[in-house]
Amino acid sequence: MVRPLISLSVIALFAVLVALALGSVNVSFPELWQVIQGEGSVLNRTLLLDLRLPRTLAAFATGGLLAVAGALMQVLLRNPLADPYVLGLSGGAAVGALLAMLAGMGTLLISGSAFAGAMLATLLVFGIAHGTGSWTPSRLLLTGVVVAAGWGAVITLMLAITPSYKLPGMLYWLMGDVSYARTPWPALVVLVCSVVLIMPLARNLNVLARGPLQAAALGVSVRPLEWTIYLFASLLTATAVTTAGSIGFVGLIVPHMLRLVLGNDQRIILPASALAGGTLLVLADTLARTVIAPEQLPVGVITALLGVPTFLYLLHRSR
Repeated sequence: MVRPLISLSVIALFAVLVALALGSVNVSFPELWQVIQGEGSVLNRTLLLDLRLPRTLAAFATGGLLAVAGALMQVLLRNPLADPYVLGLSGGAAVGALLAMLAGMGTLLISGSAFAGAMLATLLVFGIAHGTGSWTPSRLLLTGVVVAAGWGAVITLMLAITPSYKLPGMLYWLMGDVSYARTPWPALVVLVCSVVLIMPLARNLNVLARGPLQAAALGVSVRPLEWTIYLFASLLTATAVTTAGSIGFVGLIVPHMLRLVLGNDQRIILPASALAGGTLLVLADTLARTVIAPEQLPVGVITALLGVPTFLYLLHRSR
């Protein structure tokens, strides 16, 4: 159980070092080591510590948040195709962020508006799905799909009436771009705290993944556990979207790949998802910064280009 996590931690550390070294201006590993020791030139210290390190940590935190949220949503909905955005949270966050951009607000207020929009989407989906009785996974999923379609229509309308000079920034946010992250620390704190708080529930999640009737028969409080999963997944997704915009496929692909290699034990899958998701997004963001340097691509484009063929391969293999 521990060995895969150690291996993923080593790979994650290597990915972070590669992200720090590569860019429009490459830094050799000896120079990188000098900066780590507190030495090196002022230019290298500024480049690595003030520019690349915060962006790399933000990418790692965002990828980990999305992957853990995807793993939780797949357990909650008992649907392997579920991802963090399936319930319309990204749409609500996008509407909040775009409204803030239209109003000319600063980056901090844009992030706050995105988080508020994601929370509004969470309450809306849960309130509609719950109705006057209890909700079921299928009802929750269908409600999320419809609400997401509604958010998509609002986003299209907003883009249609937006002045042309504001469109590039809005489109980059919608495609997912880690360069918008102000600081990585809130996302990292949410990721670490969420994984620590979820791990004691991992055994119950293993039982719930087999179905609510079996879980109830084995003494699991199904409804409170499902509410807990939903709240955690919503918080993780809202934080990720607030940090870097809408980045697709990470929360869908990473849990799938880990289950193929490590099995379906949530005690391993959840922390492994945090490490593997963070590593994947760090490498994708490094590629986005370097492939046409000094120009940069939105990292959401890279994850889509990597995620589509990977997911098709997984589907072919499962068949």
